[in-house]
Amino acid sequence: MSNQKNCFLILVLLGISCLSSTLLGQSKVGTTAVPFLGISVGPRATAMGGAFTALAEDATTLYYNPGGISRLKKSQFLVSHTEWLLGTDFNWVGLVLNLDGTNAIGLSFTQLDFGEEKVTTVLQPEGTGQTWGAMDLVLAASYARSLTDRFSIGGSVKYIQEKIWNENASAFALDVGLLFVTQFNDMKLGMSISNFGTDIRMDGKELMHRIDLDEEAIGHNETIVSKLKTDSWPLPLFFRVGLAMDVLRLGTSRLTLAADALRPSDNTETLNLGAEFGWNNLLFVRGGYKSLFREDSEEGLTAGFGLNLAPAGSAFSGTFDYTYADFGLFEAIHIFAIGVQF
Repeated sequence: MSNQKNCFLILVLLGISCLSSTLLGQSKVGTTAVPFLGISVGPRATAMGGAFTALAEDATTLYYNPGGISRLKKSQFLVSHTEWLLGTDFNWVGLVLNLDGTNAIGLSFTQLDFGEEKVTTVLQPEGTGQTWGAMDLVLAASYARSLTDRFSIGGSVKYIQEKIWNENASAFALDVGLLFVTQFNDMKLGMSISNFGTDIRMDGKELMHRIDLDEEAIGHNETIVSKLKTDSWPLPLFFRVGLAMDVLRLGTSRLTLAADALRPSDNTETLNLGAEFGWNNLLFVRGGYKSLFREDSEEGLTAGFGLNLAPAGSAFSGTFDYTYADFGLFEAIHIFAIGVQF
């Protein structure tokens, strides 16, 4: 057991040292690309304020801590829809396959859809007949293994893409996660590093333009093709450390508390807190607070509920979850998810 603890602590310290150069006391807001990678995934985790790194109890563990998916008791497929800010839609689909109780693999798809609008010009203010749209997406493949009955490790390989009209950008990234179940009331400790990868840069045909290099010269080529240069931007790096524990068990009911410390490379550190009360493994009530101690944050209180439906005599069970999240000056966020365990 001491070897497990030492291994966990060493990996945590390595993660902190890797990020120390990028997380030095200033917010660095706007210094990275693809900020949608920081949107919380799933109603259960969001209802608990995003404090999910150490829980590892549904398919959204793929996002928060891929090292925990080998702890899921069953395989699970989950679809989540979020009515995101300003009329946009945030969707997430995840599949975790528990191979043998020790190894697990997972696939996930993330999409932020901005919708479509008409293309207009000064001469055609009602539209040219064309439409333009924007979309961000992530495809990820994950693997995790329980090295012992209390310690597991895993990771994800991700393809990230941003697209706006005819321009797009792509990058590759890695996530690494650990989960350790202590002997103190089975309290869980989790750690993950997300989005360690390549820079991302926009490119596309709309960046091509004709240019006259010397308007005063005679006999020159007025239609030389040029290309606007775009800069490369780093991905937002997230370092999460979390703990979770059942503080109350009464028969088939339980109360779970969780807390996550989050240090992103493009903002200040913050604390997420959450709680979940489960009755008879059928009804769950959740609450939390997101982005505690972050100045000028619009995020805050979160609340939600979940239902676990298991037909009699069936090897399958279904879940439904809903979350309401306050977003300050913006409209409140509503998140829905349907899951199947098998």
